[in-house]
Amino acid sequence: MAHTDHQTMRRVLRREIAGTIGVLTDEHDFRAMRRYRSFTFDDHTRYLQQVEALLRTRASQGSHTTVALFDPEEYADFCADTGLDPDIPSSRTRFTAELAATGPTIPYDGRPLADLVPALIDEAVRQATWEYASTLLARFGACASCGEDIGRAAFTWASGLLVRILDTAPPGNRHLVCSVSGAPETLVAVLHADTDADGAVQLDEAEALEFTTVLALGLATQSPGGLVLRTSAPGATDRIYGWRLRGEGLEPLTAGEVFDAYCTDIESGDLISPESDVDYCVPPDLGPAGPTPGHRH
Repeated sequence: MAHTDHQTMRRVLRREIAGTIGVLTDEHDFRAMRRYRSFTFDDHTRYLQQVEALLRTRASQGSHTTVALFDPEEYADFCADTGLDPDIPSSRTRFTAELAATGPTIPYDGRPLADLVPALIDEAVRQATWEYASTLLARFGACASCGEDIGRAAFTWASGLLVRILDTAPPGNRHLVCSVSGAPETLVAVLHADTDADGAVQLDEAEALEFTTVLALGLATQSPGGLVLRTSAPGATDRIYGWRLRGEGLEPLTAGEVFDAYCTDIESGDLISPESDVDYCVPPDLGPAGPTPGHRH
C-alpha cells in the first residue's frame, strides 16, 4: 500500500514539473547537430514528428511544457564556455535549461508543431530586435551639454508618443507597426492593443517594450522610418493611419500617402491591391506629448 502511495505521489509531482524542449526547427540546424554521435536522429521530418508526439503526451498527462529554439552554434559556444562535452545528452539538457531561463520560449498549447514553430521564430526575432535596439540606444551615453542619458530620453519621448497614439485612436482593436531603416537592416516592431468593455487599453507589455524601443531608436538616430496604425471594431470599417519619422518626431501622412504606403510592397516596390472595406485616413492630432529631446543630439 505504501509503495502504491509513493508511486501515486511521484506521478502527481511529475505533472507539476515544468519542462522545456529545445527544437531544431530547420533542416540546416538539424544537419549541424548530426555531427554529434550521441544525437541519434537521422531524418528531420521524423524528428519533428517525435517532438510533437512527446509534446502531446506531456500535455495529456497534465504537464506544462515550453518550446525553445535550439541553435547549434549557440550550443557549441555554450559548451566551450562552460567546459561541457557537446557530444553527451546531459550537455544538451543543460543548454536547454539555459534557454528556458534566458531565451525566447512559448508554451505548448496543443497547436500542431507546424503552427507553433512560426510563432516561436517570431518570438525569437522580437527578442533579438529588442536586444539589438536596446544595445544601440545604450551606446549613446550622456548628452555632452546637459548630461542626460540620450537613450533614456528618447525612450521616454517615444513612450509619450505611443500613449498619445493609443489615446486618440478610435476604440476597438489596434494593430501598430513601426519600421526604422538602418544598417545592417530595417528593424520592425509590432504591437497589438485591444479595448476592453470598460474602454481600457489592453496590450502585451513585452510587445510594448519592444515597440517603444524601436521607435525610440528611430527618433534618437533620426533614421528614415514610419508607423502605421490599423483599427478594427465590430460593425465599422477598418481604418488605417500613418506617420513618417521626421527628425525627432512623427509627421502625419495624408490619406493618399497612407494608401500608397500600405499598398506598396516594401521589398519589391510593387503595388499591392487595396483591401475592400478599408478607409485610409489622416491621423488624428496627437497634441502635446511632452518636451522633445531635440536639444540633446
